[in-house]
Amino acid sequence: MSAMNTSLFTAERTTDGVIERDFTIGEVPGVLWSPADASPGTPLVLMGHGGGLHKRSTGLVARARDAVLRDGHAVAAIDAPGHGDRPRSAEDQRWVDEMLAERAAGRSMAATIAAYNASLTERAVPEWRATIDALQQLPEIGRSAPVGYSGMTLASAIGIPLVVAESRITAAIFGGVFVYDEITLAARSVTIPVEFLLPLDDPEITRESGLALFEEFASEDKTLHAFPGSHFTVPMERVDTRFFARHLAHPAASVEPVG
Repeated sequence: MSAMNTSLFTAERTTDGVIERDFTIGEVPGVLWSPADASPGTPLVLMGHGGGLHKRSTGLVARARDAVLRDGHAVAAIDAPGHGDRPRSAEDQRWVDEMLAERAAGRSMAATIAAYNASLTERAVPEWRATIDALQQLPEIGRSAPVGYSGMTLASAIGIPLVVAESRITAAIFGGVFVYDEITLAARSVTIPVEFLLPLDDPEITRESGLALFEEFASEDKTLHAFPGSHFTVPMERVDTRFFARHLAHPAASVEPVG
């Protein structure tokens, strides 16, 4: 099944039963991975990337392909502002340079990260919502397809406010995020099922702040997965691979027509 007849996509390739299509929405580039035999109502999982990474980071692509092949889900990723194929503004570059200098000097990066991430979130949340709008126009997804969100570090800083703003997202995986006031306030409004990944030995994110953030989620269905190490390396066995399979049902029988 191919959707290259729509102007949304700019390139398409198929590997081992996974269709990979490049798209651009406004000035935001993205990738959609989907099953070759996708049917209407295919669940859509949005995957965010970490700070300094991009939509085709090795781990993200591996997780995306796994979700397509294992669960039959479609997976979309976009570059955050100033990441991947998107040029970085002078203001963003100043924040990045300041963070790197603080890390090298062993100083706290908290204030700089809070300001930078808040700016990225303000820009990225509307971009993710526009991505959902566009992808729900595809016949294999449609307006009734369930939507999930997954991502750590920067992707969680963006994703937590996103799921508060976007009611179409009904389950999410977060973790390894620097905690500041805006994130805590947003977490208090998250009521969907959440899985939270907590690195226990992170030199930059304390386990206490992660535990406190987990407690702030208002979700009745929330699970904490703690693991040794830092947010730089997350053992895949710590991720509940059935989370989205449980929470994103395929509503093929009741899908709304597109158009």
